[in-house]
Amino acid sequence: MSSLAGKVALVTGASKGIGATIAKDFAAAGASVAVNYASSKAAADQVVAVIVAAGGKAVALQGDVSKPEAIDRVIGETVAAFGRLDILVNNAGVFEFKPLEAITPEHFHHQFDINVLGLLLTTQKAVPHLEAAGGGSVVNISSSISHAPEPYGSVYSASKAAVDAITRSLAKELGPRGIRVNSINPGMVETEGSRSLALGNSEVQAFQAQVAASTPLGRIAQPQDIGPVVVFLASKDSGWVTGKSLLVDGGHF
Repeated sequence: MSSLAGKVALVTGASKGIGATIAKDFAAAGASVAVNYASSKAAADQVVAVIVAAGGKAVALQGDVSKPEAIDRVIGETVAAFGRLDILVNNAGVFEFKPLEAITPEHFHHQFDINVLGLLLTTQKAVPHLEAAGGGSVVNISSSISHAPEPYGSVYSASKAAVDAITRSLAKELGPRGIRVNSINPGMVETEGSRSLALGNSEVQAFQAQVAASTPLGRIAQPQDIGPVVVFLASKDSGWVTGKSLLVDGGHF
């Protein structure tokens, strides 16, 4: 039997990159998956199509996790579609690097409203359903940058450090209710976003090459390196694991 057979998962920010791979891996493990997206409807529909073509169950649900009313709708539509909710993956996130002198309130709030507040509010709305299902698993997608911040990334690094702290706090708060909370901290991952950032930018390309060269496994990650780790943390195989932030970075840090 698949490790997530009969389970229902909501993956936020799942129309592309790491989130899309997590959604597909969950479906391959037997879960029914709600594929959340903010604006990329066509991409989310494609993720659903791939899952359904492989015999899985999935729906695409629009909603900006920084908006409480959208979160309510996404959670409600997930439960309406599949009857329950067992797993929440808080993957939706944004990143933007700026030097200190260029930081503005808008720059700060854009990242913290999605990366931190959105994560908190989505978890808040999901918890009653996770509890009703007999307990569940929350997996937060953080970043290795919370352990080793880079220049110009003070706001993004701070948002991911907040995710790690929230993970540990909520694990203690929700454990008595049968809900586990963990985070994974990927290193550099090659996604649509990182490829577009590097396109024509020699400094970014050089940095990526430097990271690959300083990683014991000799490369940067692909989304397919991340999804199976999230499946593990969502499954009963990790039933005695909570409050942990797991570096998934090829040994870079």
